[in-house]
Amino acid sequence: MAWAPNNAKFAVCTIDRVVILYDEQGEKRDRFTTKPADPKYGKKTYVVKSMAFSPDSTKIAVAQTDNIIFVYKIGEEWGDKKVICNKFIQTSAVTCLVWPSEHTIIFGIAEGKVRQANTKTSKSSTIYGTDSYVVSLTTNVSGKGILSGHADGTVVRYFFDDEGSGESQGKLLTHACPPYAMAWGTNSIIVAGCDKKIVAYGREGHVLQTFDYSRDRSEKEFTVAASSPSGQSIVVGSYDRLRVFNWSPRKGIWDEASPKEIPNLYTITALSWKKDGSRLSVGTLCGGVELFDCCLRRSIYKNKFEITYVGLSQVIVKNLSTGTRVVLKSQYGYEIDEVKVMGKDRYLVAHTSDTLLLGDLLSNKLSEVAWQGSGGNEKFFFENETVCMIFNAGELALVEYGSNEILGSVRTEFMNPHLISVRLNERKLRGVEDNRKLAYLIDIKTIAIVDLVGGYNLGTISHDSKIDWLELNETGRKLLFRDKKLRVRANVVI
Repeated sequence: MAWAPNNAKFAVCTIDRVVILYDEQGEKRDRFTTKPADPKYGKKTYVVKSMAFSPDSTKIAVAQTDNIIFVYKIGEEWGDKKVICNKFIQTSAVTCLVWPSEHTIIFGIAEGKVRQANTKTSKSSTIYGTDSYVVSLTTNVSGKGILSGHADGTVVRYFFDDEGSGESQGKLLTHACPPYAMAWGTNSIIVAGCDKKIVAYGREGHVLQTFDYSRDRSEKEFTVAASSPSGQSIVVGSYDRLRVFNWSPRKGIWDEASPKEIPNLYTITALSWKKDGSRLSVGTLCGGVELFDCCLRRSIYKNKFEITYVGLSQVIVKNLSTGTRVVLKSQYGYEIDEVKVMGKDRYLVAHTSDTLLLGDLLSNKLSEVAWQGSGGNEKFFFENETVCMIFNAGELALVEYGSNEILGSVRTEFMNPHLISVRLNERKLRGVEDNRKLAYLIDIKTIAIVDLVGGYNLGTISHDSKIDWLELNETGRKLLFRDKKLRVRANVVI
């Protein structure tokens, strides 16, 4: 099973090698039959072991035991013609597969190698090799690191980019049994298998916690595991049962929630989490697919928005009138406090313990900037469509929507947005790639102009009367301002 990254499609492959496509409500919308590597051997000579959507949600990669991966182009609309656009022939059965980045599919094969396939060049190459069958493959939350589990219990870690973590690569740990159920959370790795134990390992492979169910006669072997998109919840499947673990940032451990027990569900064979974190799909040995709603809490805001907390650090904001949704997520895994919709119902504001989350619902641009707790005393102004202006304790901070760094900050006591003007690349200037300017009041009669790219002062303008309005032109080279006597002045800044 696989969810599309755009959350609009859900694919299920059955034992008869047919891929069925559903919409996000679980309604069947389309289907196509997979192909054998060589038609002369017949359609029943292989099993589909794994599937993954491309990052743009228009293709599906299918891993097969007849030594091949097929990539099907399924299109953007329901009913689009299904075309094989890539095929990667291997030397042994393909056992598992993930698709973390645009043109790169990562997969494991029966002879123990972990390989990558490039859909642009239609070539595949080995990333690393072991002597043991690859039983599982998973990525970290960002998709820039992979873990492979092998039949001899070995778990190997590999990074395309360690994102500055400094974590080691290569053999990470040896589990007590083949790690068929494996998931990579934000702060640790959870591994389980046929010994009825679930073990949480730290960043360098040391044991953090062990959940031992070996004496529970109703428990069977653990067959599959999945991490939520935020990495803060992990579900492990066995027989008639789902076990749920939630990461507690305060305690630094995994807390086990009440297990979900479903009589006659039988062995769970597949798990897939919707990319916005709102649904978990569960596939069973008998061909059933269960869809679970995942939500910590849900509330209606101003009778216009539905706010769903799908994890401690992930919130879905849905406009009830248009049906559009935005996923607000702390990339650092911090717990999100109350979410507010402000500025004529267009902008999102939320606090965590160490950051501030901002978002533009219209452009879907989201930001998370470092922000020390100020008791919620900030004042937000949304008059500028590209920049949020935040006043706090005599300081003005600017955050550009879509950027995760504060654009600039200055000291000023004047909180009226008519006394501040920000211009960000609104009109192209010859020879200037990045043009960002700010004009504001130092005192009631003095204007300062700042270059936000270099972070230096371009100059000040002193006036003989109190200023009550100012604005830079689109290029930031000219300034217009008005005083209390209703006199308008124009100045050339540069």
